[in-house]
Amino acid sequence: MAVETVVKSGLYLYAIVPSSEAPLRHPHGVDGTLGINGDAVYWIREGPLAAAVSEIPNGKIRPERRHLAAHQGVLKCLMREGTLLPVAFGIIADGPESTRKILFSHRDALAAQMERVAGKVEMGLGISWNVPNIFEYFVNTHPVLRNLRDQFFRGGRTPSREEMIELGRMFDQVLGEDRSAHTKTVVQVLEPRCFEIKGNPPRGEREIGNLACLVARDAQDEFEQGVMEAAKLFDNHFSFDYNGPWPPYNFVDVNLQM
Repeated sequence: MAVETVVKSGLYLYAIVPSSEAPLRHPHGVDGTLGINGDAVYWIREGPLAAAVSEIPNGKIRPERRHLAAHQGVLKCLMREGTLLPVAFGIIADGPESTRKILFSHRDALAAQMERVAGKVEMGLGISWNVPNIFEYFVNTHPVLRNLRDQFFRGGRTPSREEMIELGRMFDQVLGEDRSAHTKTVVQVLEPRCFEIKGNPPRGEREIGNLACLVARDAQDEFEQGVMEAAKLFDNHFSFDYNGPWPPYNFVDVNLQM
């Protein structure tokens, strides 16, 4: 007797957009690429909102590089044509009706966030110390740290464990103070060019600031000019790296309870 195997499928969610804009868009990937597993992306509409989705077998997905790239490719395509709320990787609904229920139950929160980012994109800015040895750079530029280091190592002596902890604590203190001061300087220059600026935690010892900036879609050139203006306030020991435009990841919270 033949055994019939039922394979459950679901709908993978990429983004939420205004329903009125959905028919004008073509979410079929970038440069011929479709969505996850090469499946076509289409719209599920519910009232004023629409979700970009594609079929997903087994209702499961692994965070493999190819899947992440497909997810980002669809968002990049959608972002070219208008406002969107990006959905975090890996959100899967049971089917069309489940997707509509999600949109309906979260419509007020989603609509409010849509209004917040309408006509805007996210730009990123990383500010770092461009030096071969960050500790030596701070020793050379901060007398209080240099004096403590010289005191502990004077005459070729080996510092005690407690002294090394104190030296490390002093280094962390001046590092944090400089990060705060330098970031404040940059933000003051960029604020008139941005709707919002959010600071994310530094990703390494040399990183000063990791800023997410919400910018008008048609004001990206003005933002870049602001970055150049801020960079002129620093010497060659600092580097500025801006990137984007991106979907407004840092300025929305698409928390979809399944």
